[in-house]
Amino acid sequence: MAIVTLTTDWGLKDHYLASVKGSLLKAIPSVTIIDISNEVDVFDTYQASFILKSAYKNFPDNTIHIIGVNSDASVDQPHIAVKCCKQYFIGADNGIFSMIFGNKVTEVVELEIIQDNDKYTFSSKDVFIKAAKHIIDGNDFKLLGNTRDSFRQSMTFAPVIEMDNNTITIIGKIIYVDRYENAITNISEELFNEYAKNRRFKINFQSADDITEISKSYLDVPAGEICVLFDSNNLLEISMNQGNAKSLLSLSVDTRVRINIIK
Repeated sequence: MAIVTLTTDWGLKDHYLASVKGSLLKAIPSVTIIDISNEVDVFDTYQASFILKSAYKNFPDNTIHIIGVNSDASVDQPHIAVKCCKQYFIGADNGIFSMIFGNKVTEVVELEIIQDNDKYTFSSKDVFIKAAKHIIDGNDFKLLGNTRDSFRQSMTFAPVIEMDNNTITIIGKIIYVDRYENAITNISEELFNEYAKNRRFKINFQSADDITEISKSYLDVPAGEICVLFDSNNLLEISMNQGNAKSLLSLSVDTRVRINIIK
């Protein structure tokens, strides 16, 4: 069974999503199309990378992921296909692949696919579907174009560690807010455990009172109370049990989060 997923900023109002799905079904009648998200903020490759990175590991081997965010091609941003983790990813080389895979070893091909028309405004339909069909038909992945050693790197903000005689401070930031208004940070459970080591700590952000405990579940706190836990991606998440953390705590992407660990 061939599976193709879509991660795009096309929304649901316009014809773009239906056009691509129709073209996919015309080219590959047996294909199963899965929407990961079509409501990524316009041109927001960072948001798209977070959503796709959080989802792709749940798909079977050989799934093909089409990324329709900031996907126009140029000399500096060619179309590429990436094979990683036994799955395939097709999009523009705009830095998004480095946000998804980091330093993981991958196979990269710069696409050399001739369009059927001279309009270059909808590459996700005119180029990416041909690439997906090539893979699904069992053809050699490397025949899609010229192989490359890497993809474009995009700098992302990593947590900063500061130390003095009494305190270790982890400084991170919110990188994503979901529809429940949970605020997800770039501080991983692994990083936290590396420095916390069962020591006392205080988590602070904006004007909220310091948090001194990591919860296992939203229900560990009463309704309407702040809850800090590690989510399914093992990232520190600021939530509110049956409430809206983003609105009520004035949180947003890039809000700084500090963890002060007492030595």
